[in-house]
Amino acid sequence: MIIEQKIKGFICITAHPAGCEKNVADAALYLAQNEKIDIPGIKNVLVVGASAGYGLASALAASFALGASVIGVALEKDAQPDRGRTATAGMYNLAAYKKEADRQNKTLDIIIGDAFAAETKEKVCKIAGGKIDMLIYSVAAPSRTDPETGVKYSSVLKPQNREYNSKGIDLTSYKLNDMSIAPATEEEIAGTVKVMGGEDLALWVDVLTVNGLLKEDAIVISYSYIGPPVTREIYYNGSVGAAKRHLKSTSDSLNKLYKIKSYVSVNKALVTQSSAAIPVLPLYISILFKVMKEKGLHENCIQQIYRLFKKLQAGENLTDENGYIRLDDFEMRPDVQAEVAVRWDQITDGNMGELADLEGFRKDFLAIFGFGLDGVNYGADVNTDAGKFYC
Repeated sequence: MIIEQKIKGFICITAHPAGCEKNVADAALYLAQNEKIDIPGIKNVLVVGASAGYGLASALAASFALGASVIGVALEKDAQPDRGRTATAGMYNLAAYKKEADRQNKTLDIIIGDAFAAETKEKVCKIAGGKIDMLIYSVAAPSRTDPETGVKYSSVLKPQNREYNSKGIDLTSYKLNDMSIAPATEEEIAGTVKVMGGEDLALWVDVLTVNGLLKEDAIVISYSYIGPPVTREIYYNGSVGAAKRHLKSTSDSLNKLYKIKSYVSVNKALVTQSSAAIPVLPLYISILFKVMKEKGLHENCIQQIYRLFKKLQAGENLTDENGYIRLDDFEMRPDVQAEVAVRWDQITDGNMGELADLEGFRKDFLAIFGFGLDGVNYGADVNTDAGKFYC
């Protein structure tokens, strides 16, 4: 099958296996070119949400920088050739990851399943070869079924209390547009907290502990974003922010309930499937990338997570005054944000190429799905079946 990119809204509904493999190979090469990391006692790592973005980068770094044994959990779909459908990008990413891990003789077990489901947690407990030294939780999902009640909850990207008005980018035309988003209802906020808050993280910690699989003093990392004033009303002060604050309070409470070290890492804004779906972020990211590249501060997913692991290795001055690990420190530098604010006010369709890195955003967006990468023959006939590489 010859695969072409097909974009609908903020996602690409096709994915290219060779392109996804190239992404994984590039990340593995970056890790090979940098010094190995030794976080004392970290030998077995569980990554929940391991198929894309920061979760995939975390799993790759655990395997190829730490040299740890890794269990990766993700909910992905294989190809349906009879219906002309490719597998999801995450499925191809994991297939390539497994291939590279096998080549380097690294222990990697992958579970394709719903991270929220009790049976997925039970499966992890059955295949774990030893105690988990590090749990990385990187799940972004549109919905979640409560494993106890069976009730399905959905998440929304909406402001709280008042309507949100801003400019943004139409990802079909890459032109500026105006947006207006009504505030979330109390029910929508509660649903978003159920999906994206800390409840499932706590369940993972509890299940692993009950089964004797979470090592005393294990490191637990979950991911968040705060952002600047221009994005704050739709993100951190919105429905998703309510969930992220619940995640932080849950993480803090886990330190009191269990003998673990649970942290929330606030990461830099990057082009991911999740961020592309958040109104205003594509435009903000395009301007931010231009500024950070000009200042030599830009990092991609694998570079961010490698720096996180280096911080964990050093173990000093790890958190800020609120207990967050801050990997967004370059993004939030006053000089960076001052320049972003000036360009935000000045930007038009006519000067977008000068003030923002729109081409960089487009390139990163397509690369998520394995498209637009150098060295990949997109005219070749490829097998869309990801193969049986998972447990």
